[in-house]
Amino acid sequence: MFATGLNRRTIAAFVGVGALSLTLAACGGESADTADTAGGAKSADSATCPNGQIRFGVEPFEDPAKLIPIYEKLGAALQEKLDCPVEVTVADTYTAEILAMKNDKLEIGQFGPLGFVFAKEQAGAIPLVSFAGEDGKLSSYTGGIWVPKGSDISEITDLAGHTLALAEPGSTSGDAVPRKALVDAGIEKKVTTNYAGGHAEALLALTNGKVDAAEVNSQTLASATAEGTFKPDDYTQIWKSEPIANDPITVSPHTSKEFQTAVKEALLNLEPEQVAPIGEYLDFAPAKGKSPMVEVDESTYQPVVELAHTLGLTQDDL
Repeated sequence: MFATGLNRRTIAAFVGVGALSLTLAACGGESADTADTAGGAKSADSATCPNGQIRFGVEPFEDPAKLIPIYEKLGAALQEKLDCPVEVTVADTYTAEILAMKNDKLEIGQFGPLGFVFAKEQAGAIPLVSFAGEDGKLSSYTGGIWVPKGSDISEITDLAGHTLALAEPGSTSGDAVPRKALVDAGIEKKVTTNYAGGHAEALLALTNGKVDAAEVNSQTLASATAEGTFKPDDYTQIWKSEPIANDPITVSPHTSKEFQTAVKEALLNLEPEQVAPIGEYLDFAPAKGKSPMVEVDESTYQPVVELAHTLGLTQDDL
């Protein structure tokens, strides 16, 4: 279907060492019924603390070194509300996070929209909430394709005969959405696509002149511009997708109804400042005085389900 240079990362259950793993609180040496962790959460098994801890997986949509500090804040907030140690881990791959939930290694998981499609199919992931924007409604982002300013590529059909950097297999805006755009333009077999290894890497391929064009979604655009690593005025966006509903936070079907309800309530009652740092990477800004989360369900991501079916995607494509 595409001429691709697959830069797939090894599928591992989860990276659990060094900067890629963070335990917010660990069980103490006393009995599970009486021990308090350093964070103040009890390690006792309860409806909100299954097996003495909550394992929270996050998709690798950005450098884990950047994600860990911001998700530490979210994990700490959940730990306080649920009175249970929260272990946050950034997955090595999209597939790894799905496998972890399928194998009962995660109670909570944040998946990208496309990742959720397969997390639902393969692991039974149950969507609870996603991130709200300044209007208090479900936030969204867009996929995009960018070229250097002055390029002879001015619209998507001009990509024929050129190279395009995509993020990595399984990314919604960094893989499936731009690929569908190539199909719709009738040039999918005329474009050489290469998986760069991530959104930031695709952007770097463009700025370093390694490719003629690259996918740069609105999330990467916002964070890279804020960090000063990308100057939009030096580039031109030749294609933009329809809005994509932001990432769902899900729970494992292995958890109890009581736990699922408690997690949803905890997330819906977070303070905006506890989620705002995540917004810098997912292109949303929570409104002051409003919940930074909104409820979602399977129907929220039906357009992505249809996209996956149209492209004939399976979990093997992640």
